[in-house]
Amino acid sequence: MLSPTEENYLKSIFKIAEKENKAVSTNSIANLMSTTPASVTDMIQKLSQKKYLQYTKYKGVTLTQSGNKVAIKIIRKARLWEVFLVNKLRFAWHQIHNIADELEHVSSDELISRLDAFLDYPKFDPHGNPVPNADGKFTIRNQMALADIPLNQKVTVLGVKENLPDFLRYLTDINIRIGVEIMVLQQVPYDKSMRILIDNKTEQVISRSTSQLLSVKLT
Repeated sequence: MLSPTEENYLKSIFKIAEKENKAVSTNSIANLMSTTPASVTDMIQKLSQKKYLQYTKYKGVTLTQSGNKVAIKIIRKARLWEVFLVNKLRFAWHQIHNIADELEHVSSDELISRLDAFLDYPKFDPHGNPVPNADGKFTIRNQMALADIPLNQKVTVLGVKENLPDFLRYLTDINIRIGVEIMVLQQVPYDKSMRILIDNKTEQVISRSTSQLLSVKLT
């Protein structure tokens, strides 16, 4: 039986490895989890002894098959709860992350199976992240960053790469959400900021960092 903290470590290592596609460093884990490298080292030793990960000195950490399975299971639960919170309880997308982080540690497989069915087996959460199915498989789709879209090309927002509440509230304030249509009207050469048209109604100027965090598909 793993503690919630141990589960959080496995989930964090999975997410970092997914982005970096290599062994995960102690510092990367510490930064994501807002803790110290010494605390990470202690947890790595515990999880290594339990056969959930492998640590190679100077190279980093990789999840074992068992560790990978646990991490995906935790991610599945968290994202299903996020769908439930938004679709059924009408939470805003910036309000759900911390709540889902608590609910993801519920251990009942039957509850999660019924939750999945109740929600009609969603493939993506409210932030556009794929929800693993009962077999641990993710739905993959073609998407790109808004920052890479040429002028006058219409796209549809599929998701966000950052779920910090302040960022999500900012997007809400400028009417950007999942499913909205955007067209790039202008890109400023100096700072790569963009002037965009949202749903053929309103114009906004967004920063380069914002456009990099928006995942879109061609419309």
